[in-house]
Amino acid sequence: MSDAKISRAILSEFNSWFSDYIVSDVIIVGAGPSGLVAARDLAKQGIKVLVIEVNNYLGGGFWIGGYLMNTLTFRSPAEEMLDELNIPYKKTLDGLLTADGPNACSKLISAACDAGARILNMTKFDDVVLRDKRVKGIVINWAPVSALPRQISCVDPISIEAKVVIDATGHDAYVARSLEKKGLLKLKGTGAMDANTSEDLIVNNTGEVYPGLIVAGMAVSAVWGIPRMGPTFAGMLYSGRKAAEITSRIILKNEIPVENQL
Repeated sequence: MSDAKISRAILSEFNSWFSDYIVSDVIIVGAGPSGLVAARDLAKQGIKVLVIEVNNYLGGGFWIGGYLMNTLTFRSPAEEMLDELNIPYKKTLDGLLTADGPNACSKLISAACDAGARILNMTKFDDVVLRDKRVKGIVINWAPVSALPRQISCVDPISIEAKVVIDATGHDAYVARSLEKKGLLKLKGTGAMDANTSEDLIVNNTGEVYPGLIVAGMAVSAVWGIPRMGPTFAGMLYSGRKAAEITSRIILKNEIPVENQL
């Protein structure tokens, strides 16, 4: 096996699938727990899903709990989703569930990939594609570009398109914030810590905040001024599921092929 054949196989396969996903049904920005749950649920329905992640690794903060301790916590009814994902957990005396972070995170990543979601990691969100007062895609660039010295970092980004974009970028809410910079949204910013209040509010307020843009996970907190929830993850998982349900309804009620719609 020659080195050239290895390089050619990498280039050929990557080019093949990436060319196909320049136009998707859904682009999910952020591969944390909310983004991955949404990706899995949508891909299982046969919906064409592309996940964008700025890091080399997927999972966001789901690898580790609070204060560098890799035990995750959940509250009911999260055991239903943990069972669905074959993630082992323990019930504590106070009714919380605990799980091993690396085990839980790796299984969620695998579940999203096995469902058919495609991943574009080491890729940073740069801007939105806007037409007809609707988000119709995003602008992306290689993540390492932002670390280059200014004099050599003039690398133009490219655009990819979709019927729906999900902002699952956590507290930063990068996609929603790009609309705020254009005067199209007003973000209230994340509130102080209150996990018990936050989880329900995060799930309840997950939804479309601008035509074509859905917020999930802690991006919901940043948009609506909801308290932060810290190292507990039931709300993250169910926010991702709700984002997928809303996205699915938007896509399935619109039978126009995305290439013709955009």
